[in-house]
Amino acid sequence: MATWDDVRRVATALPEVTEDAGEKLSWLVRKKAFAWERPLRRGDLEALGDAAPTGPVLCARTADVGVKEALVADDPAVYFTTPHFNGYPAVLVRLDLIALDELAELLEEAWLAQAPKRVAAAYLESRP
Repeated sequence: MATWDDVRRVATALPEVTEDAGEKLSWLVRKKAFAWERPLRRGDLEALGDAAPTGPVLCARTADVGVKEALVADDPAVYFTTPHFNGYPAVLVRLDLIALDELAELLEEAWLAQAPKRVAAAYLESRP
């Protein structure tokens, strides 16, 4: 089970990340958002019906729509989407159901999807 503090800790440990704590939390790399708080809107709630989560929802970028679809298919208890995100490479996450190690992997992949190529390459080379 993850919290916003866990998201903050993992996201800000990545290179060149800034946090925007405005109206909704978001994490950016060179001004490109890779993860953000995504409260469900009325249209989302209508589309999801009884399956709509009641806890906190994180939105994270994915490398492409195929990755998003794979996450949703592999673990629909944790990952989901709404019509608003059809065709968009981002997945919604039930924050209170995702394991911490899975959250870390998701955020790293989201960061890699948005980070400049040189920054991402340097980061990947520096990992053990």
